[in-house]
Amino acid sequence: MTTNGYAMIAQVRFRELKTRVGLALFIAGTAWFLTKGLWPIGWFAVVVVTQFIDWLVFRPTRLNTQMPLSRAYRVVMCLTTTLNVVVYSAISAYLWMTGGEAGRLFAIIQVAGGLLHVSLHMHHVRPLLLSAVVPHSLYFLGLPIMGAVLDGQPQDVLIAIGGVLYMTHLIVAVRQSSMTTRALQDANDEARAERRKAEVASAAKSDFLAVVSHEIRTPMNAVISAANLLRRTRLDREQREHVSMLLDAGDVLVGLLNDVLDFSKIEAGKMQLEAQDIDLRDKIGSLIRLWEPKASANGVRLKVLIDDAAPARIRTDPLRLQQMLFNLLSNAVKFTEDGTISIAVDWRAEDGRLIVSVADTGCGIPADRLAHIFDSFEQVDAGTTRKYGGTGLGLAISRRLAEIMGGRLTAESVEGEGSVFTLSLPVEVAEASVVEPKRRAMADDALAGKVILAADDHAVNRRILTLLLEPHGCRIVLVENGAEAVEAAAAQRFDAILMDMQMPVMDGLEASAQIRLHGLNRQTPLIALTANAMDVHRAAWDATGVHAFLTKPIDPVLLAETLAEACSGAVNDTVVQNVA
Repeated sequence: MTTNGYAMIAQVRFRELKTRVGLALFIAGTAWFLTKGLWPIGWFAVVVVTQFIDWLVFRPTRLNTQMPLSRAYRVVMCLTTTLNVVVYSAISAYLWMTGGEAGRLFAIIQVAGGLLHVSLHMHHVRPLLLSAVVPHSLYFLGLPIMGAVLDGQPQDVLIAIGGVLYMTHLIVAVRQSSMTTRALQDANDEARAERRKAEVASAAKSDFLAVVSHEIRTPMNAVISAANLLRRTRLDREQREHVSMLLDAGDVLVGLLNDVLDFSKIEAGKMQLEAQDIDLRDKIGSLIRLWEPKASANGVRLKVLIDDAAPARIRTDPLRLQQMLFNLLSNAVKFTEDGTISIAVDWRAEDGRLIVSVADTGCGIPADRLAHIFDSFEQVDAGTTRKYGGTGLGLAISRRLAEIMGGRLTAESVEGEGSVFTLSLPVEVAEASVVEPKRRAMADDALAGKVILAADDHAVNRRILTLLLEPHGCRIVLVENGAEAVEAAAAQRFDAILMDMQMPVMDGLEASAQIRLHGLNRQTPLIALTANAMDVHRAAWDATGVHAFLTKPIDPVLLAETLAEACSGAVNDTVVQNVA
């Protein structure tokens, strides 16, 4: 047996120390009651001494479960165990000889109990088991045999025979218990090994997704930014259509990447919700404005009906609500080639539920496929993917988000007639507040004359930043890594700093911390502009006190507005670009 077995028994004996001493006190009191002698008191005093010795001997391995055990130390533990058993059960011999029939019965029961106890909790370590069982057995069988021989009571032999049968059953029970314990230990070891494998696999998947996300976003930033820059130039109608197709395809690719990242977060149980007060009708209206042009292009009409009883403002996670409704509308527009898409918003006051139904007159879903449309990577058939595109993650993510938020998402459909998706979500009614004025459009000269430090190790990204920002009248100082950013920030005052995350020599997080420590730009607004878009990266930037967190591909309008806001010197909440 490994040294861990000795340590485990040492811990068990320590936990049971008070119980053994208390039981010894009860036995001493019973023995005194049966014999009216002083020997039980002396026996109890010796038991206390031997229990202290036991505590002292087993203490080192109990405190250090991994300590190597020498052969001599193991022998000492076995001898200590034998001494304790001999002393503890010595009272049985005393009661057998002086306690009459009641004393003999009590003595045999006490030894039988001791045998059962040591067999169950010491069977992990055979030397200790034998050290405890042998003395108990000598008492258990020796007392009846001694009575038969010395006292001339042959009926005591029957007690000894009964003792043998008891010990036989005990051996079988201990063996079965040992096998069960070993099987449980093996199962636990296997489960721990599998859990370690799963944790390693999960970490590898997270690392892989982080790398893939970064590596895809970096070239996508170049593609989408170049398309945005191209759209600013003088183009004919056909060229503008080509640029629009390029931007639409880029948006689809970024959306697919975000879906995969969201699904990974949900699967890992790392999806976090943030409750905020939102204007319900504004939220629905913004989604309608987004999808109405695409629906109209297909000859489809969007209709909206909002229950008058629905609260003006609700408290929920606005990003996840928007994501679910976005997926439902996207699904409806994608699969409806003519007719109508109806969005109905109802309010169930009795349990505070918002009910949003999206009904379309599209192709519908076959009955045998309806139960699977919320499965990951599922679509109606392979032809659906070829014709309409997509990964089949949108509905799966939406249902999982609804469940995480305490709601549910269901679907009804008739093939050839259309589908109805219903989102039922518990929300809180928020207090009506004074309507804040809409944010003013950025002034044309908001960045004029501003000096911006931009750190990015990718030459194309630096070129894109120059082309995007210089038309606003600002001057861009470009550096290739964090160390150069720290050096530049120590030499010149900037109005704002754009910082990439992964860079050679010194990364963006360390560079930001260095800039914040000392120098001319300790208070300069710092904006993270990175292809590292996962939550762990967002949290790392938040810890640096970053003014804003923007992700690539770059949104030119959001970038310019964020810089203008930062350079204005106004105190604002951190700006966060949603990546979902």
